[in-house]
Amino acid sequence: MNSQKPNFNPHLSIDCVIFGFDGSRLRVLLVERMGINGDPAENKKHKLPGDLIHLREDLEGAAKRVLMELTGLENIFLRQFSVFGEPDRISDGEDKHWLEETSGVTIDRVVTTAYYSLIRIDKSNTVNELSNNATWHNVKKLPPLTFDHKAIILKGLKSLRNEIRFEPLCFELLPGKFTVRQIQTLYEVVIGHKLDNRNFRKKLLKACYIEPLKEKQKGVAHKPALYYRFNKKKYEESRTDILYYNF
Repeated sequence: MNSQKPNFNPHLSIDCVIFGFDGSRLRVLLVERMGINGDPAENKKHKLPGDLIHLREDLEGAAKRVLMELTGLENIFLRQFSVFGEPDRISDGEDKHWLEETSGVTIDRVVTTAYYSLIRIDKSNTVNELSNNATWHNVKKLPPLTFDHKAIILKGLKSLRNEIRFEPLCFELLPGKFTVRQIQTLYEVVIGHKLDNRNFRKKLLKACYIEPLKEKQKGVAHKPALYYRFNKKKYEESRTDILYYNF
């Protein structure tokens, strides 16, 4: 192991569950685990984007650093949702060996603070993703994961599922203009079941911050749908007009 004093705390880390929506599925950005020389690890596994905390860095600053390095994006939605500190969370021999090999220090225990982030997939920097061996995966079909990262993803999804009922988080995942069908599909994939079309439309369009545009879809096989937009200023001015669904 490296005899020099590391510039990070070997017992504290952050992990980021980065959610994106491709129009029909909720996806999560995962990084393929690589060896110390940048070669593929012996057993192919994926991990959440994350890192050990630098000595002069706070938790949210570390999370923003990881997100910036991976997606090239700043000022994106980020929320802390849990801390994972089970004593045996890095006890798996293969995972522990990889962590010590890549960090250069002996590590027996790591407590991680988990954040979830919401981004538009088309806005993420593909070059950054490729250089970090990152790819998007369907949350319903996750590949083999390191450590307890599957549990972290599922808890992050549970947090999103609860909080999207009370806050307009869906608009962090949608394009600037969207149809009612697009936003309903997003809600359905997040909460995990179908919604009644008529009731959803009625509740959605009651919100003063959902504004119709003078524009419809083009080049579609079905009847073109009207586009809408989210007016964040109006939302902030009318926080009592909350878009709430008792799913």
